[in-house]
Amino acid sequence: MLGLALVVFGADILVEGASGIARKYGVSEFVIGLTIVGFGTSLPELVVSVTGALQGNSDIAIGNVVGSNIFNVLWILAISAIVAPIAVTPANHKRDVPITVAVTLLVILLGMSRTLFGLGQGDGLSRVEGVILLLLFVAYIISCFIFEKPGSESKAEGAKSYPVWLAALMILGGLAGLVVGGNLFVDNAEKIARSLGVSDKFIAITLLAMGTSLPEFATSIVALAKHRSQMALGNILGSNVFNLLLILGTSAVICPMSFAGMNLVDMGALALSALLVLVSIKTGPNDRITRGDGVMMLLFFAAYTTWLFIKL
Repeated sequence: MLGLALVVFGADILVEGASGIARKYGVSEFVIGLTIVGFGTSLPELVVSVTGALQGNSDIAIGNVVGSNIFNVLWILAISAIVAPIAVTPANHKRDVPITVAVTLLVILLGMSRTLFGLGQGDGLSRVEGVILLLLFVAYIISCFIFEKPGSESKAEGAKSYPVWLAALMILGGLAGLVVGGNLFVDNAEKIARSLGVSDKFIAITLLAMGTSLPEFATSIVALAKHRSQMALGNILGSNVFNLLLILGTSAVICPMSFAGMNLVDMGALALSALLVLVSIKTGPNDRITRGDGVMMLLFFAAYTTWLFIKL
């Protein structure tokens, strides 16, 4: 619990400091959600997965990302939409959601190439593929700022303003909490897995994934409460892309990642979580993700979670 508390506290401090800097320079709320907040709330996953990679534990590294992305959409986005329908912009339709779907499918195709196509010696990500994911991540971040239209979205009004030096200290303090908490969290999760006799994959895809996704959940709910649904949506989309490109890319460069612990149901749930967002914005009202969409996502989450416990 101490590790989880440090992870969540560290993420909160980091996001607060980063948002203060973003407000100072007039960045739009969607780009704040997509990049700064998305990155900040993904740092728990980054620490947990990289720690797992350093320990040679692919199940922890991959299961954490897969579980987090599923949880982000089928639970956090679902609950957020039920609380308040989420506004969707033309840019979300044409660029942001399709990119999330494309990145998700790319990682699945690379990681499961042996099972799906009979290619390679086994399922997983090599160091070369990790570098490719990292290059795509850099291109993604650059494009977020290049293609932002000044004045097209509301700015981060109402966010607290801090002196740059204080915001920087908050960011460093948040990172420190994330690193220490992430190490404690991985160690304790592995102890729980061994004591209960369940696999590392199950612990990673449930306990770790849900625990490290708490910052996304809190951020999205707070953003909606302040009528900033674009920040909430940007947070979830950005976090998922960061998880797949930055976190898996970094983990694979450190140590090639084996997908042996994953199966087609896990990958199917991951693909479905991304595709459901696309379906939600392409059907029904074009300007929002509705409460009905949220209920549908929750039902799929319940089905997948039930399957996990049945296979325990």
